[in-house]
Amino acid sequence: MDRLDLILEYLKQHNLVTVEELVQALSVSAATIRRDLIKLDETGVISRTHGGVTLNRFIPVQPTTSEKNQRNLREKRAIAKAAARLIEPGSTVLLDAGTTMLELARELTHMPLRVITSDLHIALFLSEFKQIEVTIVGGRIDDSSQSCIGEHGRVLLRSIYPDIAFISCNSWSLEKGITTPTEEKAGLKRDLITNATRSVMLADSSKYGKWSLFRVAQIDELTDIITDNQLPLDIQQKFIDSCRTNLILVSTNAT
Repeated sequence: MDRLDLILEYLKQHNLVTVEELVQALSVSAATIRRDLIKLDETGVISRTHGGVTLNRFIPVQPTTSEKNQRNLREKRAIAKAAARLIEPGSTVLLDAGTTMLELARELTHMPLRVITSDLHIALFLSEFKQIEVTIVGGRIDDSSQSCIGEHGRVLLRSIYPDIAFISCNSWSLEKGITTPTEEKAGLKRDLITNATRSVMLADSSKYGKWSLFRVAQIDELTDIITDNQLPLDIQQKFIDSCRTNLILVSTNAT
């Protein structure tokens, strides 16, 4: 593995690093590291800031459901189990689209609930269980996620007051909040959490520090975030110091 690859591997393990940290980690001079960073910057792989260097983690398009299905499956299942513990029998629950949400749906089949979702897979799965009343928000189907988008679903979401709403995302950070690649998705997700008594984001730690073009909400607009305990310790401390949202960390062994 050459030095540029070693730098990228180090960046994957640390959210933000300085030149001095890279010097120590790779045992080379600061001048050498700076030349390497210039090369990586020119290719668009990294972003250089006043505080240091980070991977360029901009997400221009929404990954498809099939692309996401097997990613971080252990983390998704642990997050889903923790999320299910927040739900009381008889509640009205809003479920966003996504593979983590489908894992959550699998945890709810024993409960009497009213579930409203934008996800076709979730709606069809839960419709098999007689004690769960399922409503799909309707509208045009997004072919990448097999979920509803558009004004039809947004009208419904703005007119209801659920007990708890669960939102998913592919990118989030304290600085940029929850983001998504399309304006339509951002609007529907925003409406999904607006009227809920409790709003909870489910996202594994690999999505932290990434961002897309359209912001859904600031982190402080949520009541809770459930993620795995691989979230970097410095980010965990930032939550404690500066964010009123409740951060729930789950063990990746809790499957």
